[in-house]
Amino acid sequence: MKKLLVLFLLSVSSAVSAQDLIQTDNQDVKITPILHGSLVLDYKDMTIYVDPYGGAERFQSQNPADLVLITDIHGDHHNQETLDGLDLSQAVIVAPQAVAEKLPAEKYRSIIVLGNGDIETILGSRIEAIPMYNLPETDDSRHPKGRGNGYIVELGGKSFYFSGDTEDIPEMRALENIDVAFVCMNLPYTMDVDQAASAVSEFKPTIVYPYHYRGTNGLSDVEKFKTLVQGQAPNVDVRLRNWYPEN
Repeated sequence: MKKLLVLFLLSVSSAVSAQDLIQTDNQDVKITPILHGSLVLDYKDMTIYVDPYGGAERFQSQNPADLVLITDIHGDHHNQETLDGLDLSQAVIVAPQAVAEKLPAEKYRSIIVLGNGDIETILGSRIEAIPMYNLPETDDSRHPKGRGNGYIVELGGKSFYFSGDTEDIPEMRALENIDVAFVCMNLPYTMDVDQAASAVSEFKPTIVYPYHYRGTNGLSDVEKFKTLVQGQAPNVDVRLRNWYPEN
C-alpha cells in the first residue's frame, strides 16, 4: 500500500510539474494543449479557448470559457459541433467576419468581429488580429489573405501569438516583442518545418510552441524544428508538447 501511495504521489507531482506556467507581472498563465491547433489558457479568473476542436469532451476538465478565439472557417478551427457541446452562454467569441456569419449568435454572450489589423480591449486584455494566409497568393488559395486571423493577446504584460493557418508571411517575420508564440507547420496546408524555423528565428519569441503540425503525411518533425531554431536563434526556448494524445 505504501509503495502504491508513493507511486501515486509521484505521478501527481509529475503531472503538476508538467503544466506549462508562464510568469507574468501579476499571475501565471497556465497553458493546456488540447488537440492540433486547440488550446486553453487560464489567467487569474479568465479562461480562454483557442479554436475549440475535437469534441466537447476534451474540455470537460477545463474551466468554462470566458473568451473564445476562432481563427478561420475550416473545421479544425471553427468546429461548430465542439462549440455546440460546450456551455458558451457567458463567453465572448472573437472571430473574423467569415466565421462570425456562421455562428448562432444567441448561444453566446457576444460575438466580436475583428479583421486583420484590428485591435480591441476585450475582458481587460488587448487583442490584435494578425494576417494569416498562404503564399503565393492565388485565387484558389486554401487560406486567402484577409479571411482568417492570427491573434496576439496580452495577459499580465506578456504577449501571446497564435499563428492560425499561415505560411511564412512577412507580417509574421515582422512581429516584435512576442513572449510566447504558437506556430503551425503542416504541409500542404500551411508551411514546412524549415519555413517555420526560419520565420521564428527572425522574429525571435522568448518561447515558441510548434502546434498544428499534423498534415497529409502525418506529423511534422518538430524535433528538427527545435534543432533548426536552436542553431539559428539559440535564445529562443522551443517547447515540444503533445498536441496529438492519441498518437
